[in-house]
Amino acid sequence: MQSLRKYLPLVLFLAFLGLALLAFMSSRPSPKNARVYKAVQQYSPYYLDKRFGGLQIMSKEDKDFKEQPTNMTLFNEFSKLEREWGKTHLKVENNILIILDNNGTTQATLTLQTEKELHFIHSYYEVH
Repeated sequence: MQSLRKYLPLVLFLAFLGLALLAFMSSRPSPKNARVYKAVQQYSPYYLDKRFGGLQIMSKEDKDFKEQPTNMTLFNEFSKLEREWGKTHLKVENNILIILDNNGTTQATLTLQTEKELHFIHSYYEVH
């Protein structure tokens, strides 16, 4: 019993470190393709707003829309909102990304130059 007690602080420290790393890894934002994401982000209705207590998710279209998720779930919630918007407002045809407005008319087009950009559209926005 005495031999187990001397390892208890080490085990507790390693458990705490493991939980902290797990929380950090799950709260990180997903990787994005900079060129494509910046082009699409101009038309996305959602943006992050800095406030005194942290970040909140706001909408350009609905002034009453405010989400204040915890810091751990902020980027996951933001990605989920962007993904839902992208499913209805983004379309890929012949390696050309078409960005649509709420009425379904074309707002902008972007030629996808690499397979990585195409993969980013399919994986992040789930557009096929």
